[in-house]
Amino acid sequence: MATTLEIIRGISQAAANIGYDGAHEGIHGDGEPRSAGLRREEGHMINDRRVIDGFGVKFMGNVLCITYSSELQLKEVYANGFESEIEQRIAEVAKFLKKEYKAVTGSTLSLTKMGDADMIVQNRSKVWTWVQAQCMFKIGGLQEVVEVTEEEKDLRDKFKDFLSLGNNN
Repeated sequence: MATTLEIIRGISQAAANIGYDGAHEGIHGDGEPRSAGLRREEGHMINDRRVIDGFGVKFMGNVLCITYSSELQLKEVYANGFESEIEQRIAEVAKFLKKEYKAVTGSTLSLTKMGDADMIVQNRSKVWTWVQAQCMFKIGGLQEVVEVTEEEKDLRDKFKDFLSLGNNN
């Protein structure tokens, strides 16, 4: 059984293998392009307009947060199925991470989706927008991580008590 540190390092390495535009070889060394389901991988590299998109990973205890950002035209945002398309992109990234994790470490990775993706769409101009989305996944196999309880999450009362100790003169 892998330790928490080994699992975190394996996920980080899997994300680093294609975390930048133009990543091809990774650890495989065969020169074949790796697909993580990003829009920048579609079309011709030189002849088509380059799409700006990418993903990242963050760790929060036993939760993996996959972030996705992309540049879109406003008409794509208003099209039917926009939210499901972004969630599908995140699901493709999670699928890639599982596959690449297996190639890096030799063991499997269990990711369980926790709810829907959160999205923010911001205007850049009258035509172009920018979407930032994130989705949480529970990482399987992490025994050493202590989950945060509801009591520890809500610190409002503790802050009020602390501030009441101060001198209000």
